Amino acid sequence: MRTHYGNGTGTGTASPKPAPASKNTPRSLREAWMALAGLSAVFLFEMLDNSVLNVALPTIGRELHASTTGLQWVTGVYAVVFGGLMLTFGAVADRFGRRRVMLVGLVLLGVASLATALVTTPGQLIAVRAVTGVAAAMTTPGAMALAFRLFDEDGLRVRATTLISTVGLVGLAVGPTAGGFVLAVAPWQVLLVVNVPVAALAFLGIRRGIAPDDPAELHRDPVDVAGAVLGTATIVAALLAPTLFVDRGTGDWAPWGLTAAVLAGAVLFVLRERSARHPLLDLRLLAAPLVSSGLAFKAAAGLATAGLGYLVTLRLQLDWGWSPGQAALGMLPQVVVLVAGGAFVRPFVERAGLERAAWLSASAVVAGLAVYALLGGYGYGWVALALVLVAAGMRVCGVVAGVNVLRGLPESRTTIGAALVDTVSEVGSGVAVAVSGTVLAALFTGTLAAPHWSARQTAQFRESTTVAGLALTLVAGALVGWGVTRARRATRGGG
Repeated sequence: MRTHYGNGTGTGTASPKPAPASKNTPRSLREAWMALAGLSAVFLFEMLDNSVLNVALPTIGRELHASTTGLQWVTGVYAVVFGGLMLTFGAVADRFGRRRVMLVGLVLLGVASLATALVTTPGQLIAVRAVTGVAAAMTTPGAMALAFRLFDEDGLRVRATTLISTVGLVGLAVGPTAGGFVLAVAPWQVLLVVNVPVAALAFLGIRRGIAPDDPAELHRDPVDVAGAVLGTATIVAALLAPTLFVDRGTGDWAPWGLTAAVLAGAVLFVLRERSARHPLLDLRLLAAPLVSSGLAFKAAAGLATAGLGYLVTLRLQLDWGWSPGQAALGMLPQVVVLVAGGAFVRPFVERAGLERAAWLSASAVVAGLAVYALLGGYGYGWVALALVLVAAGMRVCGVVAGVNVLRGLPESRTTIGAALVDTVSEVGSGVAVAVSGTVLAALFTGTLAAPHWSARQTAQFRESTTVAGLALTLVAGALVGWGVTRARRATRGGG
């Protein structure tokens, strides 16, 4: 039985659906190779960009005479602008054309990347990074939406999304190493100017490989400007609040004030969307079981991945005394599973079905967090197991939950659905850092980065990481439990 908003089945299987006679859709990935190359290049940029830049931060700081806060904003402004504008550009793309907005965003990305060569001050670099965040918000959700709309069979959609995400994850894995080699022979600006050929490849592949949007799959409702402003401001504040908690601690009023602003903004956004004649985000769509379950699973995966990465990095370097290089090697189990796991996504989904694969993979994420919280202090083996479980769960969940969200939406709301998927993942990551940082600030006395800890501080750190890990496990478990309940309703055809 089809869901209420009907783009997918409620049977829990990945059975193919017949293509409409009016559409000339590819029947294999090979037939769509040019489009997939372009869409993969978009994801490569998203994953490669910040990971490469992080390696260059010390060099950038020296050459541009940037302060610690300035360097933080060099990377932070991109994430804030990217996360804050995704919903708005998702809504715009569903109205004016996903392909069109994607191509404009790629041109903007190329221009911003070229501008890096002219940067001479930290402020200029922060401005360039902000523009790059705008370009990412215009392109990333559209990439998933276009990949979904490219095919009519759910099996091909999963395979295409898996391929695209694998390319991005390879970029994430090799980015820091490649960036280090480049810095040894070239100026740091090269690391960002490299986005120009990536954007050109993406533009060419999408321009030639994907047909212009069918007007029947778009809608012409006026843009809800008030809703866009409220939604963007709320998401930006939600992404900034964790940084304030970590930087200023729980005793400062600023992070709590910003958190209160997030809650107030969320309430006002909901009230606005419920009353608007043409809302930015039709909240009734979120009630569809496939949509609500997929978003819950993605939020849990984003929270677990960011939280575990944050806590493991601190433990390896601050508690166990590993060097940054050793800590990078310690994260290899996660990298290997994320990159190599793509080969196992399709067989697993074909055997389990889309809905079941989503909640099973999300449950693996929660299990990995629990392993780290309860057993991570007993040796690296348990840490590695936690990394593998979370990475494996996220690898499947990242593909399947997103596909399920888009299956549960009308064709005219595909891009804002993809933007929702990315937004809940970004917010989940921010919540994970906020929870972990707040617990550490509350239970650890002294300076966390001090070169030598007392026995009491070591005990406090280990207690705080356990508490933070358990707190994240409970939040992620609640999200997965809610998602499972909604997914079962979709399976029964109640959506």
